[in-house]
Amino acid sequence: MRLADYNYHLPKELIANSPASPRDSARLFVYNTATDTIQFDTFKNIGKYLPRPALLVMNDTKVVPARLLLTKETGGKIKILLMMNEFRNGDTLIKGIVDRKLILGTTLFFKNGSQLEVVKQGGQFFFFKPSVSGTTLWKLLDEEGRTPIPPYIKNTKLSERALRERYQSVFAQERASVAAPTASLHFTEKLISRLKNDGVDHTEVTLHVGLGTFAPIDAKNIAEKKLFTEYYEVDEKSAGRIVQAKASGVPVIPVGTTALRALESAAVTSDQGVTSVVAGARKTNLFIYPPYDFKVADGLITNFHVPKSSLMLLVDAFLQHKKARRRTLELYDVAIKEKFRFYSFGDGMLII
Repeated sequence: MRLADYNYHLPKELIANSPASPRDSARLFVYNTATDTIQFDTFKNIGKYLPRPALLVMNDTKVVPARLLLTKETGGKIKILLMMNEFRNGDTLIKGIVDRKLILGTTLFFKNGSQLEVVKQGGQFFFFKPSVSGTTLWKLLDEEGRTPIPPYIKNTKLSERALRERYQSVFAQERASVAAPTASLHFTEKLISRLKNDGVDHTEVTLHVGLGTFAPIDAKNIAEKKLFTEYYEVDEKSAGRIVQAKASGVPVIPVGTTALRALESAAVTSDQGVTSVVAGARKTNLFIYPPYDFKVADGLITNFHVPKSSLMLLVDAFLQHKKARRRTLELYDVAIKEKFRFYSFGDGMLII
């Protein structure tokens, strides 16, 4: 595997700086691996291309306004992104990244006087000790935090209020993510309802998305065969529905690479070849790259991803698993020629 095989040039005008409105008016790129055919449509028509019956698996994580502008004792300002996707009740320290040099022992202040003390550093990350409880910290983020949209989204015209709505799926429930599961952003409640009435049901899993999801990977990731750690949960009801779908021959189609990663992390195959999904809350550092034998997913709904990212490798692994005649870059070349919009606020892709 060569990372150079997952690099491409994207014209700046194809980086989406704002989401489609309404959500399901985004364009849809459909690739049928069995027939090697590509079709273009609008996301609201995705039901035309999904098998019947089918079970969509959605990531119901919720993005936290975890980006802060705090004040140092000197009066200077510093930008922080708190990794709330890794924060758990009872933790005394919070991991974060900053936009400039910090000295250990520095105290940073919220507008209301609450504090974060810099207590240690590990690589690019700092660890902060808050002066308030975890419950109060969540409230402070709601009051003073800003939505952590990716840095490649430049000059968005959306207000913070609008971002909290639009950089969020309509079915988001479990807040902790510092990045959105972007394939989910195309769904509306009306579309979900219409699909269900037409034989395409859905269930939910949770994977709290960290910055590593979108970060380029390096030789260390490949050598260790591990990625960043993220927390996920599959409850008993969803696990049962997914296992039942597999046993009945109903295609299981994750909505997004994060939902797919949660499914594959929870999947176990017996010696007899029977796949089950283990319910529970766990951590995963699963790195999916070619070749990979997918245990659960029969299709995938996704967006167009950053070059040399783990998400591109995952999509390519899925294409190879489906015995597709085209690789990820070939599909991206077509999408670029057709002026599809890329990245978090961009258009969608269905692989079946």
